[in-house]
Amino acid sequence: QEMHIMPDPNELSAPLKEFLLKVANREIPFWSTIGREVVDVKSGWARVRVRFGQHLINANGVMHGGAVFSAADAATAVALRSLLAEGERTATTELKINFIKPVAEFDIVAEATIVHRGRHTAVGDVTVTDAAGSLVAKALTTYAITRITRKPGSRAAETQKKEP
Repeated sequence: QEMHIMPDPNELSAPLKEFLLKVANREIPFWSTIGREVVDVKSGWARVRVRFGQHLINANGVMHGGAVFSAADAATAVALRSLLAEGERTATTELKINFIKPVAEFDIVAEATIVHRGRHTAVGDVTVTDAAGSLVAKALTTYAITRITRKPGSRAAETQKKEP
Protein backbone atom coordinates (compact mmCIF):
# COMPACT_ATOMS: atom_id res chain seq x y z
CA GLN A 1 0.00 0.00 0.00
CA GLU A 2 1.34 3.38 -1.00
CA MET A 3 1.42 6.20 1.58
CA HIS A 4 0.55 9.63 0.23
CA ILE A 5 2.18 12.58 1.95
CA MET A 6 0.20 15.80 1.98
CA PRO A 7 1.11 18.80 -0.23
CA ASP A 8 4.67 19.87 -0.92
CA PRO A 9 6.09 21.62 2.19
CA ASN A 10 7.22 24.53 0.02
CA GLU A 11 3.64 25.48 -0.92
CA LEU A 12 2.88 27.45 2.26
CA SER A 13 2.73 31.19 1.56
CA ALA A 14 5.01 33.47 3.57
CA PRO A 15 2.10 35.42 5.16
CA LEU A 16 0.35 32.20 6.21
CA LYS A 17 3.58 30.77 7.63
CA GLU A 18 4.19 33.97 9.60
CA PHE A 19 0.61 33.90 10.93
CA LEU A 20 0.83 30.23 11.93
CA LEU A 21 4.13 30.73 13.76
CA LYS A 22 2.79 33.78 15.59
CA VAL A 23 -0.53 32.20 16.59
CA ALA A 24 0.91 28.78 17.40
CA ASN A 25 3.46 30.27 19.79
CA ARG A 26 0.87 32.09 21.88
CA GLU A 27 -2.54 30.45 21.59
CA ILE A 28 -2.63 27.65 24.19
CA PRO A 29 -1.41 28.46 27.74
CA PHE A 30 -0.54 24.81 28.50
CA TRP A 31 2.02 24.76 25.71
CA SER A 32 3.90 27.71 27.22
CA THR A 33 3.83 25.95 30.60
CA ILE A 34 5.88 23.07 29.22
CA GLY A 35 8.14 25.37 27.21
CA ARG A 36 6.87 24.37 23.78
CA GLU A 37 8.03 26.53 20.85
CA VAL A 38 7.04 26.17 17.20
CA VAL A 39 10.33 26.31 15.32
CA ASP A 40 9.06 25.92 11.75
CA VAL A 41 5.86 25.18 9.85
CA LYS A 42 5.20 24.25 6.24
CA SER A 43 2.15 22.92 4.46
CA GLY A 44 1.24 19.73 6.33
CA TRP A 45 4.45 19.73 8.39
CA ALA A 46 5.70 21.32 11.61
CA ARG A 47 8.70 21.26 13.93
CA VAL A 48 8.20 21.93 17.65
CA ARG A 49 10.82 22.19 20.41
CA VAL A 50 10.32 21.56 24.12
CA ARG A 51 13.13 22.86 26.29
CA PHE A 52 14.47 20.52 28.94
CA GLY A 53 13.86 21.86 32.44
CA GLN A 54 13.48 20.80 36.06
CA HIS A 55 9.71 21.34 35.86
CA LEU A 56 9.50 18.48 33.30
CA ILE A 57 11.50 15.86 35.22
CA ASN A 58 9.83 12.73 36.58
CA ALA A 59 10.80 10.66 39.65
CA ASN A 60 13.55 8.93 37.64
CA GLY A 61 15.29 12.23 36.83
CA VAL A 62 14.39 12.22 33.12
CA MET A 63 11.88 14.19 31.07
CA HIS A 64 8.33 13.11 31.90
CA GLY A 65 6.68 11.05 29.15
CA GLY A 66 3.75 13.45 29.22
CA ALA A 67 6.01 16.26 28.00
CA VAL A 68 7.22 14.10 25.09
CA PHE A 69 3.60 13.11 24.35
CA SER A 70 2.54 16.77 24.42
CA ALA A 71 5.33 17.72 22.01
CA ALA A 72 4.09 15.10 19.53
CA ASP A 73 0.50 16.31 19.90
CA ALA A 74 1.51 19.97 19.51
CA ALA A 75 3.58 19.32 16.39
CA THR A 76 0.69 17.49 14.75
CA ALA A 77 -1.79 20.22 15.70
CA VAL A 78 0.36 22.92 14.09
CA ALA A 79 1.05 20.84 10.96
CA LEU A 80 -2.66 20.15 10.55
CA ARG A 81 -3.63 23.76 11.16
CA SER A 82 -1.65 24.68 8.04
CA LEU A 83 -4.13 22.62 6.01
CA LEU A 84 -7.41 23.82 7.54
CA ALA A 85 -10.03 25.91 5.80
CA GLU A 86 -11.63 28.88 7.52
CA GLY A 87 -14.06 27.71 10.21
CA GLU A 88 -12.51 24.26 10.59
CA ARG A 89 -11.34 23.14 14.01
CA THR A 90 -9.58 20.00 15.24
CA ALA A 91 -9.43 17.76 18.27
CA THR A 92 -7.05 14.93 19.05
CA THR A 93 -8.96 11.64 19.01
CA GLU A 94 -6.03 9.26 19.36
CA LEU A 95 -2.30 9.45 19.90
CA LYS A 96 -0.24 6.27 19.99
CA ILE A 97 3.36 6.76 21.06
CA ASN A 98 6.37 4.49 21.43
CA PHE A 99 8.94 5.84 23.87
CA ILE A 100 12.37 4.78 22.61
CA LYS A 101 14.88 6.53 24.84
CA PRO A 102 14.69 8.62 28.03
CA VAL A 103 15.69 12.28 27.87
CA ALA A 104 18.05 13.19 30.71
CA GLU A 105 19.49 16.53 29.65
CA PHE A 106 18.57 17.69 26.15
CA ASP A 107 15.75 19.69 24.59
CA ILE A 108 13.51 17.61 22.36
CA VAL A 109 12.26 18.31 18.85
CA ALA A 110 9.05 16.83 17.44
CA GLU A 111 8.57 16.82 13.66
CA ALA A 112 5.08 16.01 12.41
CA THR A 113 3.92 15.27 8.88
CA ILE A 114 0.25 14.98 8.00
CA VAL A 115 0.01 11.74 6.01
CA HIS A 116 -3.78 11.83 5.55
CA ARG A 117 -6.19 14.76 5.50
CA GLY A 118 -9.79 13.77 4.86
CA ARG A 119 -13.04 15.66 5.34
CA HIS A 120 -13.51 14.54 8.95
CA THR A 121 -10.18 13.07 10.05
CA ALA A 122 -6.46 13.57 9.69
CA VAL A 123 -3.50 11.35 10.57
CA GLY A 124 -0.05 12.57 11.51
CA ASP A 125 3.28 10.79 11.72
CA VAL A 126 5.64 12.22 14.37
CA THR A 127 9.31 11.67 15.12
CA VAL A 128 10.72 13.03 18.39
CA THR A 129 14.48 13.42 18.75
CA ASP A 130 16.76 14.99 21.34
CA ALA A 131 19.23 17.80 20.62
CA ALA A 132 21.91 15.20 19.88
CA GLY A 133 19.70 13.77 17.12
CA SER A 134 18.88 10.51 18.92
CA LEU A 135 15.41 9.04 18.45
CA VAL A 136 13.36 9.61 21.62
CA ALA A 137 9.86 8.59 20.49
CA LYS A 138 7.71 7.75 17.48
CA ALA A 139 4.01 8.64 17.39
CA LEU A 140 0.95 8.24 15.20
CA THR A 141 -1.82 10.77 15.77
CA THR A 142 -5.44 10.97 14.67
CA TYR A 143 -7.47 14.17 14.72
CA ALA A 144 -11.15 14.88 14.16
CA ILE A 145 -11.90 17.80 11.86
CA THR A 146 -15.13 19.70 12.41
CA ARG A 147 -16.77 22.87 11.19
CA ILE A 148 -17.80 25.12 14.02
CA THR A 149 -20.85 27.32 13.76
CA ARG A 150 -20.75 30.11 16.27
CA LYS A 151 -23.77 31.58 18.00
CA PRO A 152 -23.73 35.40 17.78
CA GLY A 153 -22.50 36.94 21.03
CA SER A 154 -20.87 33.74 22.32
CA ARG A 155 -17.30 33.72 23.60
CA ALA A 156 -16.38 31.39 20.73
CA ALA A 157 -17.85 33.85 18.19
CA GLU A 158 -15.80 36.69 19.68
CA THR A 159 -12.63 34.56 19.54
CA GLN A 160 -13.30 33.65 15.92
CA LYS A 161 -13.63 37.33 14.95
CA LYS A 162 -10.01 37.89 16.02
CA GLU A 163 -8.65 35.37 13.50
CA PRO A 164 -7.83 36.63 9.98
